[in-house]
Amino acid sequence: MKTKSKKILSLVLASIMLLMTLTACGKEETSSTGNVKGNGDGELIGVSMPTKSLQRWNQDGANIEKALKELGYKVELQFAENKIDTQISQIENMITKGAKVLVVGSIDGTALSTVLESAKDEGIKVISYDRLIVNTDAVDYYATFDNEDVGKIQGEYLETTLGLKEGNGPFNIELFTGPLDDNNVNYFFGGAMKVLQPYIDNGQLVVKSGQVSKEQAAITNWDEQEAQARMDNILTANYTSEKIDAVLCSNDSVSLGVQSALKSAGYGTEDKPMPVITGQDANIANVKAIVADEQSMSVFKDTRALANKVVEMVDAIIKGSEAPVNDTTTYDNGVKVVPSFLLEPEAVTKENYKELLIDSGYYTEEDVSK
Repeated sequence: MKTKSKKILSLVLASIMLLMTLTACGKEETSSTGNVKGNGDGELIGVSMPTKSLQRWNQDGANIEKALKELGYKVELQFAENKIDTQISQIENMITKGAKVLVVGSIDGTALSTVLESAKDEGIKVISYDRLIVNTDAVDYYATFDNEDVGKIQGEYLETTLGLKEGNGPFNIELFTGPLDDNNVNYFFGGAMKVLQPYIDNGQLVVKSGQVSKEQAAITNWDEQEAQARMDNILTANYTSEKIDAVLCSNDSVSLGVQSALKSAGYGTEDKPMPVITGQDANIANVKAIVADEQSMSVFKDTRALANKVVEMVDAIIKGSEAPVNDTTTYDNGVKVVPSFLLEPEAVTKENYKELLIDSGYYTEEDVSK
């Protein structure tokens, strides 16, 4: 009887050990996106970014690549250096290599219809990243921040800081936005002008250059030097005897160019402080400018969150499930309304940059102080 009992006990212990082993082996390790690591089965994902010349695109590309690789996907990440033909060629190569999904941050949202039709013919799904690709039904999803809200945040910051609701003014303001081939400009500039236009109409805000339209305010490729040159010309022609009180800048690279022109004209001193200046992306150079009182605010778009959402979309597509979206009405690309996921942007100022950027681990204190 004792021998039989020992055998039964041994079998029970062996079963428990086997169960523990199987449980340990079956434990799923999750990635930074919350998805299961290593289940991408080596499928190729193409990621096409516009340029390395802006900090934010480097961050976006790196964040997407890292998160996809954590899930076991192969990643072809390319930067087109703001050359449309280069981006088209890079996407063609991704198609040829057998990419299952393309994530495309376009240089010109109107220029990719033909190459993306080729992708569609091959059964490749396309996620338009941050900038909406227009005039094609080959775009399956769009992932971005609420771009009209970006402009609204900038406009409301100017409204509050200048005390426009209280009737203060008149103030001299100039307007700067991005390239006309970037569909987001319609939302950035449009959102800001919904707030500012009534004050321009009633005379509380005065655009002395007379350049109030999106076309007049546009800066090709968000180029810092072009923004500086345009502001140089505006200051020379309109502000020899008057000061400028505020500048709407739709993004941070444009803001840096504007700041350079203003400092060359003598702004940034105790007698002639910098105007109220907006921005977008919370780039390191601009956060330093905010700390130094050379730029007033930027709009923070956490590219980690956007990258993670795109990776969720990719993973869902590959697995044949529904990709996450929260907007199915706003973004009409001229052919279809593209199902979209919109994240919320936030205003960054000297008062809250540590909380939003440092405490969250987006930057270190050293990044913005050295």
